[in-house]
Amino acid sequence: MSTTPIYGGIEAGGTKFVCAIGTGPQDLRAEIRFPTTTPRETISRAVGFFQEQQERLRCQLAAVGIASFGPVDLNPASLTFGYITSTPKPGWQNVDLMGAIREELNVPVAFDTDVNGAALGEGLWGAAQGLDTFIYLTVGTGIGGGGLVGGQLIHGLLHPEMGHIRIPHERQTDPYEGNCPFHGDCLEGLASGPAIEARWGTRAENLPPDHPAWALEAHYLALALTNFICVLAPQRIILGGGVMKQRQLFPLIRAEVQALLGGYIQARPLLEEIEEYIVPPQLGDYAGVLGAIALARRAVDAASIATQS
Repeated sequence: MSTTPIYGGIEAGGTKFVCAIGTGPQDLRAEIRFPTTTPRETISRAVGFFQEQQERLRCQLAAVGIASFGPVDLNPASLTFGYITSTPKPGWQNVDLMGAIREELNVPVAFDTDVNGAALGEGLWGAAQGLDTFIYLTVGTGIGGGGLVGGQLIHGLLHPEMGHIRIPHERQTDPYEGNCPFHGDCLEGLASGPAIEARWGTRAENLPPDHPAWALEAHYLALALTNFICVLAPQRIILGGGVMKQRQLFPLIRAEVQALLGGYIQARPLLEEIEEYIVPPQLGDYAGVLGAIALARRAVDAASIATQS
């Protein structure tokens, strides 16, 4: 058996699960991706992967981190701590994801949102290294945001729900009503991948770079970012997810953010170095699962410090 602590990570997405074993981006020893089906089938497949890999690698996991789609319950004092709660994902409401993984694998389990996890991973190994206050926004099938403030993951009454903020919607310019089942035309309802497809009649990746969809998308995302900048004052904003693979969005968003702020915030990155302020993730498609491994590492380190003190 290896004496080096090895961690498991689960990026629990509404579309797919990504599971991996390792210690960081330079040391991923095994990985699997599979569709998110029923809770029983999906959790069983994740557990089976870790059991098989522990045997193959002759190691015992020190902990497993779960970076999950939500909403989730992150309150340790709650009876439903570790649950996925009021998600629109059919069949996944009120599922005890953390408890099921902990019971089956008999290891410590760290639990947070997928975007908080991705933010933590980018802080350790990616685009936010050396920063203690930043946000990570993912724009894809849904829109979610997480981040750190003063070096701590953002928690409170619940967790950040940045995708569900209300933004101006000029119906004369954009008559699309929005597709969020809870709010209609919140940010997610207007700017997620499914919203783009419903508005224009084809998937986002099929639209040419000069299509008017991208100016509208950049406008909605810039409206959101200006709100986040004014509230949280992040040192950097990382934009990930499938929609943000359309790289023509970045210059459009940066210019729109500068216009919307109107010179009010005189911080140098926003004025002179905005290309280094609003950026893609350095960890790419691995931000989520590496973030989950980062959650596991963080939990083990915190437990070790507590024991020593």
